[in-house]
Amino acid sequence: MPRVVVTGLSAITPIGNDLETSWRALLAGKSGVDRLTRFDCSEYATRIAAEVKDFDPTLFMSVKEARRMDRFCHFAVASAKMLMQDSGLADDPMDMTQCGALVGCGLGGLETIEEFHTRLMKSGPKKVSPFYIPLLIANMAAGQISIATGAKGPNLATTSACASGLHGIGYAYSDIRLGRIRAMIAGGVESTITPMAVSGFNAMKALSISNEFPEKASRPFDLDRNGFVIGEGSGLLLLESLDSALERGARIYAEVAGFGASADAFHMTAPDESGEGMALAMRQALKEANVSPEQVDHINAHGTSTQLNDVCETRAIKEVFGRHAYDMLLTANKSMIGHTLGAAGGIEGVFSVLSIYNSRIPGSINLDTPDPECDLDYCSYGSVSRQISYALCNSFGFGGTNASILFKKFED
Repeated sequence: MPRVVVTGLSAITPIGNDLETSWRALLAGKSGVDRLTRFDCSEYATRIAAEVKDFDPTLFMSVKEARRMDRFCHFAVASAKMLMQDSGLADDPMDMTQCGALVGCGLGGLETIEEFHTRLMKSGPKKVSPFYIPLLIANMAAGQISIATGAKGPNLATTSACASGLHGIGYAYSDIRLGRIRAMIAGGVESTITPMAVSGFNAMKALSISNEFPEKASRPFDLDRNGFVIGEGSGLLLLESLDSALERGARIYAEVAGFGASADAFHMTAPDESGEGMALAMRQALKEANVSPEQVDHINAHGTSTQLNDVCETRAIKEVFGRHAYDMLLTANKSMIGHTLGAAGGIEGVFSVLSIYNSRIPGSINLDTPDPECDLDYCSYGSVSRQISYALCNSFGFGGTNASILFKKFED
């Protein structure tokens, strides 16, 4: 089977509107959580969010095109165009019939749904735009990426809650391995900081209500965590067969070594407290890569800052890695960028690859009082220089859906 490598990266996050800015801010321990500004939240229990700030879609598309896209598609198209530059495809394109787009999105155009529902209720059906449906559907991120880049291969979305982005990367990798396609634009995108989303997550008691000190609110694995902070953004990777990458002389960031996907078969929203489903996904990724647990140096944890998830993930890691779990360095990107839902696996996949490429593991912030049940090394002391041979990235979502991807340092 073909080897699959990563030849391009892009990101739009609450700590930066491009890859380099986001990576520098992550290494510096900068929080992207602040007062929520996208709507009047004065009556809400949660009044903080990890918003993408000062983003101008018209730097990447015309005003007319921007009007015909929801914000999540703005992020998708902008990220895709930056990805084309980073991968070298903008200047030296490949056969785009051999390049597809598989992009995860958990909720799609929720902002569009709320806006047009209000119009419908106030003014009747004639005020609903013919662009309403194309604006909101979750697969439109992949569709707009295809249009913007000319990618004519498979064009589809993975929608698996907070595992959507990592599932997108995993199944894109699988398609290339099977020889169906040479390259895929893969990752995740989301923008759902809206009244309905915040009120819905508040009703579930899922969101942090630490409104007084926003930058301290997202605290994965900390004893005083009280819920996740909703975020937004996008993270895309160009996955490519090794032969294709070598043929065009592409820069290779890392190799994709294995992918695992599983289900808890347990509950609509709560993870199985045993961590069995999470552990199964990690084991599958290691098995596919033919890698022993002791060879893994780093885990980019799902680490949501919710009571159950952090404990369950820690249990699952211990179950898979045994004593070696205490020798690895883990990190929780969500401590700085919040929980970007369907985009999380895409963004954190990008950061995992950059950790390998730069031999640098970002720290986790706000881990002031570790939960006794979360007793691994989460890099709470800042970013660390470390040679990484293998890095595992985890994403888990509502419905008990789990994904793990193992990246490795590229060696020809």
